[in-house]
Amino acid sequence: MSDATPFQPHPNDPSFFPHAPQGGPGPASGDSPEQVDWSKLKSLAPYPPEAFQFVSEGLGHTVRMIHGHRDEARELAQDDQSRHINGQQLCLGLKNYAVQRYGLMARTVLHRWNIKRTEDFGKIVFAMVDLGLMRKTEEDTIRDFEGVFDFHEAFRSVSDVMRDGESANAGR
Repeated sequence: MSDATPFQPHPNDPSFFPHAPQGGPGPASGDSPEQVDWSKLKSLAPYPPEAFQFVSEGLGHTVRMIHGHRDEARELAQDDQSRHINGQQLCLGLKNYAVQRYGLMARTVLHRWNIKRTEDFGKIVFAMVDLGLMRKTEEDTIRDFEGVFDFHEAFRSVSDVMRDGESANAGR
């Protein structure tokens, strides 16, 4: 994970796409991240680099959440397929990661990156798949990301919490 602030991750950071498949562009193949075709990536999904970094980091978070941390001794023995997650699992993991990382500001941060629905996560993932930065199975589809949860309900904003607090205090 990068130490950069949420609004300024640097695309040249070696951890930018930590889950890139072997042989594809990005650090996993030994290529530098600046070889990522940002104009192509942006044309596939109109989100800033921070959104792609968030999804990439959130993928790692979700895999660890579901499959646990890899034991270094077993890492080479395990194939990547055994650590696969589906679109719904990824959306729920990204929700967890956003709340863990940004707290009450999660919805604000994601909205700033033009991520307003779980379908936006799917667009980002499939743009990364199209450029070889992530892998998918034959069963994975963009539809796996449709309507997984409601952003307004999942990411309560600071103003929602304050409004709820005022309502609770007014009733006393």
